[in-house]
Amino acid sequence: MKTNKLADAIRILSMDGVQKANSGHPGAPMGMADIAEVLWRKTMAHNPKNPQWVNRDRFVLSNGHASMLLYSLLHLSGYDLSIEDLKQFRQLHSRTAGHPEYNLTPGVETTTGPLGQGLANAVGMALAEKNLAAKFNKDGFPVVDHYTYAFLGDGCMMEGISHEVASLAGTWKLGKLVVFYDNNGISIDGKVGGWFTDDTAKRFESYGWQVFRDIDGHDSDAIQKALSAARYDTSRPSLIICKTTIGYGSPNKQGTASCHGAALGEDEVALVRKQLGWEYDERFFVPQDIYEAWDQSERGAKLEGKWNNLFASYKKEYPSEAAELERRLSGQFPTDWEAEFDKVIKSWQGDKAKVASRKASQMALDVLGSLFPELLGGSADLAPSNLTEWKGSEAFDPKTGKGNYLHFGVREFGMAAILNGVALHGGFLSFGATFLMFMEYARNALRMSALMGIRNIFVFTHDSIGLGEDGPTHQPVEQIANLRMTPNMVTWRPCDAVETGIAWKSAIKRTDGPSALLLSRQGLAPQDRSDEQLSQIARGAYVLYESGDKPEVILIGTGSEVELAISAAKKLAEEKVAVRVVSMPSPEVFDKQDVAYKEAVLPSSVKARVAVEAAWADYWYKYVGLNGRIIGMRSFGESAPASDLYKFFGITSEAVYEAAKELL
Repeated sequence: MKTNKLADAIRILSMDGVQKANSGHPGAPMGMADIAEVLWRKTMAHNPKNPQWVNRDRFVLSNGHASMLLYSLLHLSGYDLSIEDLKQFRQLHSRTAGHPEYNLTPGVETTTGPLGQGLANAVGMALAEKNLAAKFNKDGFPVVDHYTYAFLGDGCMMEGISHEVASLAGTWKLGKLVVFYDNNGISIDGKVGGWFTDDTAKRFESYGWQVFRDIDGHDSDAIQKALSAARYDTSRPSLIICKTTIGYGSPNKQGTASCHGAALGEDEVALVRKQLGWEYDERFFVPQDIYEAWDQSERGAKLEGKWNNLFASYKKEYPSEAAELERRLSGQFPTDWEAEFDKVIKSWQGDKAKVASRKASQMALDVLGSLFPELLGGSADLAPSNLTEWKGSEAFDPKTGKGNYLHFGVREFGMAAILNGVALHGGFLSFGATFLMFMEYARNALRMSALMGIRNIFVFTHDSIGLGEDGPTHQPVEQIANLRMTPNMVTWRPCDAVETGIAWKSAIKRTDGPSALLLSRQGLAPQDRSDEQLSQIARGAYVLYESGDKPEVILIGTGSEVELAISAAKKLAEEKVAVRVVSMPSPEVFDKQDVAYKEAVLPSSVKARVAVEAAWADYWYKYVGLNGRIIGMRSFGESAPASDLYKFFGITSEAVYEAAKELL
């Protein structure tokens, strides 16, 4: 058996970590150790003492179940991850979670585990690098110049998202993306030959990738040769297919599913040490000479120092470009953008024409595009319907790397996960769009965005049965509630152009998670409001209309249904009923307001409450109580004009009025 002591250190730490936790996946780390050693020690540009160095190479472990591989690499390379951290693998509040988590462990670029999404994140990172380089690099000054590397396994290749994003990576010619495929032929169920017979090499070649076939994943020289060739050709992304043995070094379990997702067992751990010729019985022990050979601190500091000198010269030669690049990479907003945007939003307040909120979103983008040079986004093949192209937007050009509009094609999942990678890379204000119904395709990527707490803006148009004739396959019913129930996701369902502008502004200002803008196909009536009411929209809910000093009944609405609530309220007011209409474009934001404000908007003394929304009704019990009334959907939709559907499903101002009267 070939032995490489530097790679064996990864194997030892990985199996010891899994064994101590009695939980985890030792096989992949043991099988990929030789590949990791070549990449992390000899090739990758990174600085353990500054994991956020902006020009570092990015590394993504798409097969996130192999997390002990990454933790071992970080520890050995000199990152702030101690041997005690490794001993706490998979324990409560440790920095070595079961799958790598962004913002938990230094050096972890993204949260991975749901297979295939790490590859998508890597595509987004490579796209971000290419676009920034095209914008800021000058002759002799390659200030944006780094690679993105990803490890993935058979599971990532089987997931449908890998097809979506690999196709786009080839189309976009992301030549500084290098992916290592751990082709060990084993998944949890056993040998994958019974259910995975794709010719993966041909598949990626058809996407426009450079493919290196059948590389011995335990031969350092072969790995290095393929890696050097992959880096040399920057016109195409590269796939290096490495034949490896899962659980390499385990006499009784290597090459089998038994070492995929379970600890090896105490006896087998001892046998691995003997098989590898590892002289030390102490768990988690690595000799000093191996630590010294692994430590990347000095090399990383030199690499960053060299880049710092380059950037200092660039700054003297191109001061405005350098300042802009620094601003973008630091995540700072352009000066005075908010004041300028506020002026535009306020100017919309006097408009009288009905405007669909999807159109109002485009109106907002027309302004934001001029204020944010870092704006980068697009649609999953629905730009004319989502209205996501703005004045001055330019389609991304794979040849030059320039452009700020991305045509994702019909790839909703890939789009969302790629945009997560763009956001993680930094330097952009990213957004993506599709119909709300097809949020379902992107669902897990949205969840990952929320889990990581990264800013991404998801534009979902055609937000209700109001889209009409396309019928129940396209009419979202449960999707809004689904998004609202996702931890750390903020939704906005605006009732007119003004609320749409505020939704965009709030989504941009939010830096600790994603926002979903839920926008109508049909025109929405503009609402009258005071300056005070305008200022309260950003609080998630506010009193939009009121008759009388103390409300007897409160009507709550969002989006296109606010107009129904207003109509019902005016009819009630004519009958001398004291009525209040609360527009609640963002329940999640409202829930975070102080108790006094929430009580002022929804006084607990007023028990008579009616909520109206052309979406799943049961969500609203939290605001109206069990004795309140909800006008909403309790079934799938139908195919018909929107006006007919609202009448058929009883989502009308008359229904709101009758519900209020019943409560009173």
